[in-house]
Amino acid sequence: MRRRFGARVFRRNGRKALASVARVAIADLTRNAVDVLPEGALEAKLKLGRPLRVKLGIDVTSPDIHLGRAIPLQRMRAFQDEGHTGVLIIGDYTTRIGDPSGRSAERPILSDEEIDRNAQTYLEQAMVVLDPERTEVRHNGEWLSKLGYADVVRLARTITVARLLERDDFAKRMAARQPISVSELLYPLMQAYDSVAVEADVELGGTDQLYNLLAGREVMAHYGLDPQVVLTTPLLLSWDGEKMSSSVGNNIPLTLDANDMFGRTMRIPDELLPDWWRLVAEREPPPGEPMAQKLALARVVTARSHGEEAARQAEEHFTRVVRRHEAPEDVPAVALPAGDPVHLPAVLVASLGVASTSEARRLIAQGGVRLDGQVVGEVDLPRSRLEGALLQAGKRRYARLQSA
Repeated sequence: MRRRFGARVFRRNGRKALASVARVAIADLTRNAVDVLPEGALEAKLKLGRPLRVKLGIDVTSPDIHLGRAIPLQRMRAFQDEGHTGVLIIGDYTTRIGDPSGRSAERPILSDEEIDRNAQTYLEQAMVVLDPERTEVRHNGEWLSKLGYADVVRLARTITVARLLERDDFAKRMAARQPISVSELLYPLMQAYDSVAVEADVELGGTDQLYNLLAGREVMAHYGLDPQVVLTTPLLLSWDGEKMSSSVGNNIPLTLDANDMFGRTMRIPDELLPDWWRLVAEREPPPGEPMAQKLALARVVTARSHGEEAARQAEEHFTRVVRRHEAPEDVPAVALPAGDPVHLPAVLVASLGVASTSEARRLIAQGGVRLDGQVVGEVDLPRSRLEGALLQAGKRRYARLQSA
């Protein structure tokens, strides 16, 4: 497993060296942190003389872990590199309620099949960043599914309704007279109970999780445990200036195809480059123009998931297809459907991954479809014009058309 970006190796020779190492380790553990609460608690935990249990919970609301979700994973890797244990909790049970954090309405609930399918993909993706030898993977259905009614009532007694309604998203929805379900009020308590179940020393999360993480401290104290330290990291803004989100589609999954990963990273606007270098690469950008910095960042991002050689090939693909507007070297051959004329939107959906025929029609109308480099405006074309032609949709999707 590749070492985390910026990982350091220290020599522990003597008391002075140990003190220096401790200071550097704290700085590395809390790199990019927004909150480390309460003050001084992390230092106290580190003095316990044992590996800490560092928790991160991820609900399986989508099939992928994207770069934004990976930022707290990078902090977990920093703790692992210092000898601590990362406790990765797959929220297969809490997903059945839905985290209300940052939501203006109740989150839609996925089916059991979708949740199970998403959960199966998360471990492989998380290990792009984490050290598997120091990772303990748990599913919170292990304990939450076993709570009886009396257990839930006891858990509910740990925090008042007034305290729950202090959180910004609930307060805004109350002011707007929007509904809040009882299950949403229970969500922070369920996430907090995860910390009780695994006896967390530290919990990681984005800044949108601050309330839930602090609730974990209160609940742990109620169950007689030493409350966890709370460490939050910034939310990553994507190319559209919004928080990276799988549901919005502005995301870069950790196991995305290398060419797509490189291409999506290149969409980041120049003004976000400093933040991406700081948060994703955890290093200073190289000197040079924004385009050179962006190319270097795309190499770093792609190499972490796919290796240096794949990153090099992805850059060559990007240069050829996007910057020079040339066809890639390995254009797939696609068989034309029967009939004459041929309905081009149907070919785009079947062969080039366009989502629907209506979207294909819009793409054609906007001049985004080409045949042998020439813009196509028609939706029905003679078969003779398509046979052997190079079909292009957008900037990066190509197919060589041929008879069946």
